[in-house]
Amino acid sequence: MKSCINGATTMPYSLEEDVAAAAQAGFEGLEIWWDKLAIYLEKQSIDDLKQLLGSSSLIPVSICPLRIWPFRDSAPARQEFRDAVRIAPQIGCDLLAVCPDFQPARLTREEALAIHARELSDMAALAAENGIRLTVEPIGGHTLVPGPTEALQLIDMAGAPANVGILMDTFHYFRSGVSDQEIQAIPLDKLDIVHVNDCEDGALNELTDAQRLYPMRGVIPTRQLSLLKDMGYDGFLSVEIFRPEYWEQPIDEIAGMAYSTLGELIASL
Repeated sequence: MKSCINGATTMPYSLEEDVAAAAQAGFEGLEIWWDKLAIYLEKQSIDDLKQLLGSSSLIPVSICPLRIWPFRDSAPARQEFRDAVRIAPQIGCDLLAVCPDFQPARLTREEALAIHARELSDMAALAAENGIRLTVEPIGGHTLVPGPTEALQLIDMAGAPANVGILMDTFHYFRSGVSDQEIQAIPLDKLDIVHVNDCEDGALNELTDAQRLYPMRGVIPTRQLSLLKDMGYDGFLSVEIFRPEYWEQPIDEIAGMAYSTLGELIASL
């Protein structure tokens, strides 16, 4: 399994700082946070970014998060997606992580999923034209896509595009109570990337992103990651943590702890 860090883990810092800190810590890959990328490109070019990534030897594993957002003001989300599809291949990135919208009260679950599926189908077609994969991220406790079973259902409803898979996030799967059997039912060729993190103890329906911890520092069992290893998953494990307490620390300390605790996790599997 390969090491990666997500830009959310170092949220207050710039994309340039993310690249430098991830490379210094020893990570193989970086998930680029969309808002940081947009800010970077306000003053610098895509060629500048290619040079920055090339000099670091980091693999741009994904751009995230983009949104399947059909139930609110979707125009900005759709424009961001079009921009990401245009930018990604120019920097050697072939994966965009997309997050589902929530079910409006006016719609049944089936109606809301059908609308999502039509939107995802259109997004997948545009991405495919540019050689890009999409990975759908289930969200802990989500009304429509709380786990891999529902994510795979959504993809099937969208026509099962070959360039659409799913993402595993240990925090979200823990919150949603995803079973070992659901993990084992994920087709390996559909599992694009795994976000790893830990969290504080507490009622599942009350846990928030701010309670995430470095890997091996909380209560999330590593059993499901061991299942992935047994299944043959050898892709990226990306540390994604939204903890304000960590964000107050120097970026080299954040990246260093993320890398060392990820190493502990990998060694334990």
